[in-house]
Amino acid sequence: MTPDQPLDARKALDHEPQINKYLRVAIKTLANDIHLKVGQPPKLRMQGTLKNTTGEILTLERMEELVFEIMSEAQKDFFLKNGTLDFAHEIGKEHRFRINVFRQRGAISLVGRRVSAQVPSFESLHLPLVLEKIAEAHQGLILVVGATGSGKTTTIASMLDYITRTRACHIVTVEDPIEYLFNDNKAIVSQREIGIDVPSFEEALTYLMRQDPDVVFVGEMRDARTVTAGMRAAETGHLVMGTMHSTNASQAVHRLLDLFPQEERELVRQSLALALKAIVSQALLPSIREGISRVPAMEVLLANPSVRKLIAEGREADLPSVIRGAQREGMMDLTDSLCRLIQDGWVDPKDAYPAAPNMEELKMALKGIRTTAGGIL
Repeated sequence: MTPDQPLDARKALDHEPQINKYLRVAIKTLANDIHLKVGQPPKLRMQGTLKNTTGEILTLERMEELVFEIMSEAQKDFFLKNGTLDFAHEIGKEHRFRINVFRQRGAISLVGRRVSAQVPSFESLHLPLVLEKIAEAHQGLILVVGATGSGKTTTIASMLDYITRTRACHIVTVEDPIEYLFNDNKAIVSQREIGIDVPSFEEALTYLMRQDPDVVFVGEMRDARTVTAGMRAAETGHLVMGTMHSTNASQAVHRLLDLFPQEERELVRQSLALALKAIVSQALLPSIREGISRVPAMEVLLANPSVRKLIAEGREADLPSVIRGAQREGMMDLTDSLCRLIQDGWVDPKDAYPAAPNMEELKMALKGIRTTAGGIL
């Protein structure tokens, strides 16, 4: 939870915040993240690698000056009390950063994630067309999972933007903080930011159904209450999207169930089997094609009758076999996705192998040999 954004305070400033000069370097270099830490020069994360800049060595006093200038008094009080704060910071109308400020070893550090105010298309993100089919659903739970920094929110933003352009409906998002700004097209979009528009995820979800949504995006499925509200909305005729930290579809099911007490998990399992529409897992890999920094490797699970049966019976460990056997339906296997990226000249094998569920299986796939749970095909 975060306090109010310093909108009025920013308007009152007659100069640009000093931190913007550092953030503009991240914009110019197309860095994904910028790190500011006492005793270090600013560092940029570019294509997954953290790199030094030639900027000044940051002192404690300088960090406090940079950080507190872009906080409201309410945000400053919250940070001093809790030791961490999330908020969004904009430079003009085109550039937006998701900022996390935190204390470590008694000093202030900051990490800024660069987020484009322009919602990228499926094509520009090199996402598979099956995501359009998933986004066209009118009901069910869609989870986009992956490690931190794997582009989960960006993928969902692209799906939501597709919905705004193709369907007359009401989209409600609950985010902490808002990362992309959506335009009303065929759909109208209501974006609620925690700490600005509503105090907490819990309160936002409590009153969600009163806002007559057709599509709901919950920034992160982070606890049992959020998951319960999402599944209930999916079961009552809404399309619900959310993110989770997980490496694949099977693990996502485990992690979701682990959010609940043991005595509730069987009921949740049955609800999930009914509500689930799809699980999309992705990892971002450095691209070797000129002008393209990273491309996604994907696993896509679509909730067909076989998938629902396996989840209901607690056999999610068998989901990879279903994915491999149902690729004609639009499902995607991560090993096959990595294999195609290598064969089509998108990524270097040395970058793909660490992302593979099984490195030896990927090497065999590149030789035209595929395996199943029962052996070699």
